[in-house]
Order: sequence, then structure tokens, then C-alpha cells
Amino acid sequence: MAVARGSALLQCGRGAAPAPAGLGRLCSFTSVAASRSGRAAVLRNMSQSFAAGSRKYSETVNVDSLCWTPPINSKPSVCIENIPSEMLIKVFSYLDAVSLLHVACVNKRFYQLASDNGIWLKIYFSCFPAKRRIWKNEFLRMETVPSSCAVVEDRKPGYWKKEYILKQIAAVKTRVMQLVKPVDPCTGLPCKNQNAIKASGLSWIIVLKDKSGKEHVMEKAHLSFKHTSVSIFWYGTGWPCLDILSTLKLFGVIPLLPGQSAASSKNGPRRRSLIAEYSLSHLTESSVAVGSDNLVQLFSLNPGLVVGLWKESNEIAFVMVSLHYHQLLERSALGSATVQYVLQPDKPVLDDIDPEYGLHDYDLHLDMHGGKHTYMCGTFKSLFCRKGDIENGYLKLTVVSLKDNAKHIPLIGTVGLSWETTAFKGIVKDCYMMDVTVLDETQKPFWCFSAPVCMELSSKVSNLYDYMGHIYTTVYADSEGKVCAELVWLEETKEYFIVSLVLYISTEKVNNWYGTKY
Repeated sequence: MAVARGSALLQCGRGAAPAPAGLGRLCSFTSVAASRSGRAAVLRNMSQSFAAGSRKYSETVNVDSLCWTPPINSKPSVCIENIPSEMLIKVFSYLDAVSLLHVACVNKRFYQLASDNGIWLKIYFSCFPAKRRIWKNEFLRMETVPSSCAVVEDRKPGYWKKEYILKQIAAVKTRVMQLVKPVDPCTGLPCKNQNAIKASGLSWIIVLKDKSGKEHVMEKAHLSFKHTSVSIFWYGTGWPCLDILSTLKLFGVIPLLPGQSAASSKNGPRRRSLIAEYSLSHLTESSVAVGSDNLVQLFSLNPGLVVGLWKESNEIAFVMVSLHYHQLLERSALGSATVQYVLQPDKPVLDDIDPEYGLHDYDLHLDMHGGKHTYMCGTFKSLFCRKGDIENGYLKLTVVSLKDNAKHIPLIGTVGLSWETTAFKGIVKDCYMMDVTVLDETQKPFWCFSAPVCMELSSKVSNLYDYMGHIYTTVYADSEGKVCAELVWLEETKEYFIVSLVLYISTEKVNNWYGTKY
């Protein structure tokens, strides 16, 4: 063993193998000792030198072979930026379209490589294969043209990527248009709105902005589809402090590739469309208190937003919004991140023959629900207003008359607005969501909204023979009209009855719609 070590060290001194800088003196000393005192002296001095320097060279010298080994931390670092473009394109060719769009967001180089025409041409023809007609066996058959026949070099970079995305969007748009084409005769709205929303990949998010400009995005929402509206709930434990918040924005969100949205994450390529913006500054003072229970208090913001606050801490417990189906897809998809979609005004159709044009043949579809439970759903036909009934700039359309007992309507179940969080759930009584859809004489949607309302105890006492109980009133108003309802609570049967319902429509809206001058 000692002979082997000595011979190895002598080879090092003769230049057989390069030694580290720290072993230079040791190698030169060993060669001189070998020439004077022989191999025994060499071995003695060698053992003493290694004993004295064992601590110094323990990390770099292998005692068994006396050969130098590099330190462990001297491995070369590998960076993906150093990989040749050809290899990256080969790796990217195994990704799907959504993953390629994700990769393109890394940096400029990845964007250019992930837009390679060869990759996207393959994806394009895998989803939209080109067809050519051939005659065989006396009938027409369709045969797929291989993608290798297509020309790649004569296209600009990113051409096939753009073509693929546009065609995917067009295919989804065609499918959605087919779903919204059938119209419900009672509401004048598409029959398959829920299916169209799912086919488009549409979802909704809210963005809370604090006073410093920081945004808090609430993604996860729970949906409840009704006959003419959809209720959306956001709840969780990550709400920011109410005192620092300034605004709340409601967005419709559609993935760039709706047909492949199942595999994409919330950070995938999507488009935002601003639907509404609400001010949260001084929420409890500036907004309308809809109702409360033992845990939460509800505040309403137009259009259709409800903010639930914990009574003890006065912090956000949940947010709920009810969106009417009328042009919901357009408002949720065709706007931008900063500008809302503007509804196209209808061109008035003039009528010089009818002296009461625009005052008759209105239809009303009314839904009352608590977010999850429906209390009343009905349609009322042929509503009208005489010229003499126009007062204070409003047309008066009587839907349910106090004197007509046959038209009084009961509400089914305990009326209240349902709410839920991760730990609690409940119902705030004497408030609900009202969905109003008014159609004109051509059965086109004329006035539509979905909003939270509350029932307030009136000082009047019912003098009706059939209904003896407390009277509650419900009033909703916006720039286009008002809805006034009276309900009687029957203690014996534990239910509400609508005994009066009147619509007031602004004459300004009627004149703009029909071209009249009331």
C-alpha cells in the first residue's frame, strides 16, 4: 500500500499528472528525498506531510488514490436561454395551443419561437383539416389533404397562429348563435341562454381596488340560473378590509380559446369585458340597506349588486349580483377591460295611424326569487295606458288591481334572500330579487332589469274582506321607470299575496323607442 502511494506521488512530481497548486511543494520535496535516503525515507516524510496537511487538503485529495478531484459545487449551470432555437421549437411542437400561448408570455424570444408557423400549421390542420373532392366508386368522397402540402415559408411569422385563433373564435361564435336563436315567446329572450353561456366559456369575476391602487381579484364564483337571470355569488376568507377599498368592478371573462378552456388555468389567455363599476367608499352611508339577520347586513348598489357585511366586524362576508339575460352575452364579451359595451339604440318605427301608438299591447314577465328559490314567476299580457293616465312623465300600466281579487297572486315559500359563506349560510327575510322583462307590441324586449328589493311594513291596514293582515310595499326605480307593489301577509296561511302591482314607464323612453311625443 505504501509503495503504491509513493509511486503515485513520484509520478506526480515527474509531471505524469498535473497537481493542484497546494500540492506543489509536497511533490518537489518528495522527489529530492527519494534520491538521498531511499524509498523508506520517502515513505516516512510522505506520511508526516500528509498528517500535517490532512485538514487542509481533506476536501480536495482522495487519500486512497492521491489524485485531485474537483469540488462538488463546480458543476456548470444549465440555463434554458442557452438552448438552441431549433431544440426549443422541437420541444414546443409537443405542446397544445393553450400551452403555447402560456409559453409565449415568458419573454420575447419564447414568443417568437412559440409563434412558429410550422407548429401552428400542424395544430391548425389537426383541428380544421383541409378537404378535397375526389371521385371514387361512383360517389363523392372527402379526403384530408396532409399538412405537408401546405406552404409555410411564404407566410409571415405568426400567420397560422392568428388563423387558428380566429377560426376557433368563429366556430364558438357560430355555435353560440345557434343556441340563442330560438326565442321564448313569453320573455322575448333566448330559450337556451344557459347552454349558450356554457358553450362560450363565459364566467364572471370581480376586482376590488383599494385606495392605493392595488387590485384584489375574486375568481371563484357560484352560479344559480333562473328563468330570465343568473345570480352569481362570491364568498371566501380572502376579502380585503372594507375601509381601504374604493371601487368594485364586475367583468365578464371569456377564454381566448373557449373550446379548450377546461385545461387552462385562471391565468390563461382570456378577454375581460367591463360590465359595471361600483363605488365602495362610504358603503354603509351611501347605499341602500336591503335587510339583515343575526349575522349579516345587506347593502344594495345599482345595477343588481348586493354586498353582505358581517355585523360584528363590518367587513365583507360575500358579494352577490343578479344579471338579466337581455344582451348579457354582448355585455359580457364585447366590451373592453376599461369601457363597457354600449347597447345599440333601436331606430323608432313611426305610426301616423294609431292615435295611441306606444301606449298599449305591452307584456310583462315577472320573476321573484331569493337567489336560489323562486317565489313567483308569471306573464301578464296586453297592458295599456290611456293618454289621460300619463302623469308626471310616466305611463301607468296596471298589472294587478287592488279591486280585482281574481288576479291577486300568492308567493310560494318563505320570502327572503339566501346567502352563504364557507362557514355559514342563512336567509335574510322580507327581501328578494325582482326580474322584470317588459315587451313592446312587437314582442321585443323594451325594459329589462334584475335588482334586489325589500318589503317595508306599511302604516296602512288592509281593508279587504278576503285579506286581513299587515300590508308591505316594494318599490324599485331607475332612469327608465318604476315598479310599485303591495303585498298582504296572511297570518293564518303564513304566506304573502300580491294585491297591487303597477308599472310606471318613463315617457322619455317611450318617445325614444316609438318616435312619439308624449
